[in-house]
Amino acid sequence: MPRTRRPHRPRRAAAAMAFALLVGATAAAPGAAVAAPAPPPSQPVDLVNPFIGTANEGNTYPGAAVPFGMVQLSPDTGHNTGYDHADDRIRGFSAVHLSGVGCRIGGDLPVLPTVGEVTETDNAAYAVPFDHADESASPGHYRVDLANGVRAELTASTRTGVQRYTFPATQRANVLLNAGQALHRNRASEVEVLDDRTIRTSITGSGFCQATEPYTVHTLTRFDRPFTAFGTWRGATVTEGTTRATAATGRSGAWVRFDTRGDRTVEATTALSYVDAPGAAGNLRAEGGRSFDRVHREARAAWHDRLADVRAHGGSTELRRTFYSSLYRSFLAPNVGSDADGRYRGWDQRVHHARGFTYYQNWSLWDTYRTQAQLLALLAPGESRDMALSVLRIGEDGGWLPKWGYGPVETNIMTGDPVTPFLTNAYQQGLLEGHEEETYRALTRNADGVPPADSPAVGREGNASYLEHGYVPYLKRPHAKPGDSDFDHGASATLEYALADAALAEMARDLGHHDDARRYTARSRAYRALLDPATGFFRARDETGAFTGPADPAHGVGFHEGTSWQYQWLVPQDLPGLIDLLGGAERTNARLDAFFAYDRLVADPARTAREAWVNKPYAYYGATTYNPHNEPDLLAPYTYLATGRPWQTTDVVHAALSLYTDAPTGMTGNDDLGTMSAWHVLSALGLYPVRPGTDVWGLSTPVFPRVDLSLDRRFFPRGGFRVLAPDVSPERRYIRSARLDGVDHPRTHLTTDTLRGLGTLSYTVGTTPSAWGTDRAAVLPATGATGP
Repeated sequence: MPRTRRPHRPRRAAAAMAFALLVGATAAAPGAAVAAPAPPPSQPVDLVNPFIGTANEGNTYPGAAVPFGMVQLSPDTGHNTGYDHADDRIRGFSAVHLSGVGCRIGGDLPVLPTVGEVTETDNAAYAVPFDHADESASPGHYRVDLANGVRAELTASTRTGVQRYTFPATQRANVLLNAGQALHRNRASEVEVLDDRTIRTSITGSGFCQATEPYTVHTLTRFDRPFTAFGTWRGATVTEGTTRATAATGRSGAWVRFDTRGDRTVEATTALSYVDAPGAAGNLRAEGGRSFDRVHREARAAWHDRLADVRAHGGSTELRRTFYSSLYRSFLAPNVGSDADGRYRGWDQRVHHARGFTYYQNWSLWDTYRTQAQLLALLAPGESRDMALSVLRIGEDGGWLPKWGYGPVETNIMTGDPVTPFLTNAYQQGLLEGHEEETYRALTRNADGVPPADSPAVGREGNASYLEHGYVPYLKRPHAKPGDSDFDHGASATLEYALADAALAEMARDLGHHDDARRYTARSRAYRALLDPATGFFRARDETGAFTGPADPAHGVGFHEGTSWQYQWLVPQDLPGLIDLLGGAERTNARLDAFFAYDRLVADPARTAREAWVNKPYAYYGATTYNPHNEPDLLAPYTYLATGRPWQTTDVVHAALSLYTDAPTGMTGNDDLGTMSAWHVLSALGLYPVRPGTDVWGLSTPVFPRVDLSLDRRFFPRGGFRVLAPDVSPERRYIRSARLDGVDHPRTHLTTDTLRGLGTLSYTVGTTPSAWGTDRAAVLPATGATGP
């Protein structure tokens, strides 16, 4: 029978509860001494709870990483993406994880400390039990006491993961390095014992969702003292004293042994490279050779510096913990892909050199172009510039811009054209100075064509029909290339292409390509071809132009991870046109109210968010209400900024924010490399990118009385700005007026240029809605008519 599980409670929460119990006990005993409560954490780094999102398919990981690090050293428990809070056995601590993805990937080189003889080679068989009460995590550090008597601690630098194992006193303290098992589909593995301290591996895998393109990770692990015995395994056969094992498929690995009767601690540093074995060795020389405690201190300092750029004042401890935990997750990806010497493995599978910038990889663009790209442009513009340059390099090296990239390969996961708003956002935020025309050429090639047949990329697969007929048809047919197909999701692909075309039109206009600007602007209205007059909703069309699939908007075909109810709001480039198409502001507001169950929401926001909206992970289809768990709906609450009811944006956003809690179940669905976390951070600040790929930010009520943002002076000459809402509370959440440096700002939006010169964005709030933001001139306009 499974043993009784104690619910996980972070250490500080447990301490707080213990104090509350103490107070309760002494209250009944007059005269008993009562200790003063401990002060709340004062530093943002101390507020982060890495366990948030490790349950209910949030798919986050609690292990150690530094901001944007190549290494994410974290426990794997048997869940297909790594760690699940419901599990009670650890299979190993592996070096590569992606925060919040929905398909298996990474998990390379699970390492596990054991005691006794080595007889099993399957990590599901040799996995060790653990209890959450014996586990803790903080930025850059993870610790767990395993049931075999070993304490395991993890920390990381950019390209290395450092492990510290404290064993019981024994002659048979083992460390198992499993090269042949990972989260991805293993293609081949090789392990070699180089000397009495060093193990080398080469691991080739593939398989993010439907993807098949292989990639290889090279690792080098060095222990802080010699091992007393070693061996390898291939398949189920364990052989002592052998130095090498390989497997075309299946299991291979190495084990090393220490005598811990005197010194019970063993430390090991693992370096990664996606380039080659010398790259891993170079990364180990550059970042290795330091003690666990020093690496931990440096990792914590890196997180302190990053998180302290956003100083939130006021609010409950839980509100601050959830906020800073989301901010933390927003900085976990993309990941450094170049070695310490600047070399990286390009998408042509050749070795290139990044000169003058850091090369990044892992591009969940369908997700991150909506929120995380904008947050990083604000808070990490230097890194964001390098990320945009890396995407341009992918286009140069591999022959086409990426859609969903992992390591050095294209996976073609998800649909539409996410790279366009990603790169135009970088341009609009001023990150691509000196590369404007280069970027524009790459984007127009992508927007006006399709990759050649011999390219692994699918690009805008439905472009031929889209350019000729104004829509991508819904077609069920075998995929031409591995991954997702735009034809399977013709309706949503049409909407995504149109959104991308609008962003590209803005860039073309800025750069003086006026004919292109007119052409892309015309294409950005393609959403209108999907509206079925008989239903008043978007529907897919077939190759003949006829509407196809069920007429019921909750069950129609051709929408990727959503329904027509949800995708009807994905027209940020032309909300005035959409509103007219739907019959005007009054009818649009009625449809929005139904979509958000607004009457119920006003009466009970948190309960409505959990019961009336879509409330299960992966529940993408058959719904008529808001899905706060997935990307197509992220913009929807901000539609009210264009209909003259900005207070309703605040009502919906604040209800959705209640879904983020300080618990393993405390985030909404897959985090998707920081996308949902960035939505939380931006919405809590009341500053949201309402038109992806452009420089427009929508305004809503922040949740904190004051937030100070320290920003890079190269991009923000004043060094940052402050957001003030002194009287804000759950009851006092309606904006009565907004001021920019003391000057009234009646509009519900502003631009990046305005932010760059801003000192203070301040709000007066009240208990009831006001006329602020309701005038026709104040509402969110269409692309090209933004104003300040």
